[in-house]
Amino acid sequence: MEQLFFSLNATIPVFLVMVIGYLLKQLHIIDEPFVKTLNSFNYKVTLPVLLFKDISGSDFYSVWDTKYVLYCFLVTLLCITGIWVFAGLFYKKKESLGELIQASYRSSAAVLGIAFIQNIYGNSGMAPLMIIGTVPLYNIAAVLILSFTGPNAKGLDKASLKASVKGIITNPIIIGILLGMVASLCRISFPVIITKTINNISVLASPLALIGLGAGFEGRKALKQLLPTGIASFIKLIALPALFLPLAIYLGFTQEKLVAILVMLGSPTTTSCYIMAKNMGHEGTLTSSVVVATTFLSSVTLTAYLFMLRSLGVI
Repeated sequence: MEQLFFSLNATIPVFLVMVIGYLLKQLHIIDEPFVKTLNSFNYKVTLPVLLFKDISGSDFYSVWDTKYVLYCFLVTLLCITGIWVFAGLFYKKKESLGELIQASYRSSAAVLGIAFIQNIYGNSGMAPLMIIGTVPLYNIAAVLILSFTGPNAKGLDKASLKASVKGIITNPIIIGILLGMVASLCRISFPVIITKTINNISVLASPLALIGLGAGFEGRKALKQLLPTGIASFIKLIALPALFLPLAIYLGFTQEKLVAILVMLGSPTTTSCYIMAKNMGHEGTLTSSVVVATTFLSSVTLTAYLFMLRSLGVI
């Protein structure tokens, strides 16, 4: 029972805040323009500040783990390649092939992932190192996949490649991580006024991000394209963690590192997938359906995986 309560205490509060966000939207206390502004504010301000605070306040020399970052990168690369090959062989609707592939591998590592880890450990844990190994690869792969698939696919052009590189360089979350690493490497000590200001902003990150996710939830979209939505959701929430969590345990990753890997493999599909798919000429219906379905179902799957890991004594 202790393991079950640990798992429920780790996941249910996170999703209850999302439910509150959904109810606030339904009650018209907040509206769509507010949700868009809130999501932008979280992505550009609060999440980068949170990551900066956690990394700059830690000893980089003791926290950095090359083996861990390489694991996250190589497993992500293997997931993307495997899903692309599998979907190319068995999924016949070429117009939505790219959406299926992207939605099956791309996790909400920064938004929901950090909130999830923070709820367990009180800080972002190993999420920054996991993000370094995955997020740049997420973006590069998404540009390649969406460029070569879809109804009006013309292949990768100079503009798409340039936009991808610019997107990675200017990614607020990546910038927050890098600045935090510099501050930690240089052992910079901030005045109390600055530290308290950073803390006040960082505490907003998780609750506001979860409210934004809940408010943006659209259940009706999950009813469209049920079969491919089910396939992508199964891959995202069940298959990837089942395949690669045992390897992570075998390699000796435990506690915060293992939870971050679970987030990398089994957290819901990020809403960024939908934005990128639409901007690159895809319909976006399948992507939005997978985002909704995985967000809803992950409350069950993440709890189940946490329960198993806790029962094994590795977290």
